[in-house]
Amino acid sequence: MAWTRALLEEREVRTPEGTFILTLEREDLSPLYPTMERYTLTLWAGKRAAAVFRTNTYEYSPTVGLDPLSVARQRARQWEEGLKDDPLEFLAYLKKIPLRAPPALPLTDVVVVQGSPRADGNCSILAGWVAEEVRASGKSVQVLYPDDMDIHPCIGCYQCYNTGTCTFDDEMEGVVRALRYARLLIVCSPVYTNTVPAGLKALIDRCQALHATLNFTGRRIRMEVVCGLLLGVCGRQGQENFACLTQVVEVFMENLGITVAGMVLVDGVDRVRDIRTIPGLEGRVRAVVQTALSTSCSPS
Repeated sequence: MAWTRALLEEREVRTPEGTFILTLEREDLSPLYPTMERYTLTLWAGKRAAAVFRTNTYEYSPTVGLDPLSVARQRARQWEEGLKDDPLEFLAYLKKIPLRAPPALPLTDVVVVQGSPRADGNCSILAGWVAEEVRASGKSVQVLYPDDMDIHPCIGCYQCYNTGTCTFDDEMEGVVRALRYARLLIVCSPVYTNTVPAGLKALIDRCQALHATLNFTGRRIRMEVVCGLLLGVCGRQGQENFACLTQVVEVFMENLGITVAGMVLVDGVDRVRDIRTIPGLEGRVRAVVQTALSTSCSPS
């Protein structure tokens, strides 16, 4: 999607090392978020962008007393002063960007997110059936356990909509990379207080950075995932108990451009205890996975 962009300011900064240009642009991002604007300050050394600073309206809470345009202009003044004082030292300072460790997770055809904090429960049984079926089809798979991972909850700072990168440097970076390159995403989740467990919700919320990369930043990427599946279990009887769970997972996948291709929702588990005793359930799960792999999740 192309955003409406306007040049607000442009100024020359003359130094002993040459002339630099500072530009300040505004982008209208309201088609995706109401009233959202992003401001981009760029330091140009000839035709090369030596530094870029971005900020947006959603970063600033009502009580902080700041706005993105004022912040961008203040940053422009700081850059101008730094260039005039010592251009070489200032440019070297701008290049000192902390490096992040490379993501440790492998890239696989299928990613299964086992959302239950109980690693030996019924969701783990579902994930096991899925993994077996995927491997039997000759494809690679990995199962992620959010509760065993270092994933900081999203704090709603909206800085990811400036750079496409989350402010937190943790294991979520590897999760995002794995999701980008998988062909099929499968979420296994129990119902906790009518919705998903906290660990899974943290992973879902942190995927806002991936949504930002897909839609807002200049370095847009393409998701390999074209569809997803939801496998859910609930202690109480009645499919209505999955209402919130399904909405959360559907919106999560929709934000990433993933179509929900199928669901298997198992209620009344409190009475059953072990879903392996439910006649035909394993076959249903394997069938929906096989269908997704062979038809709707095939690349166009």
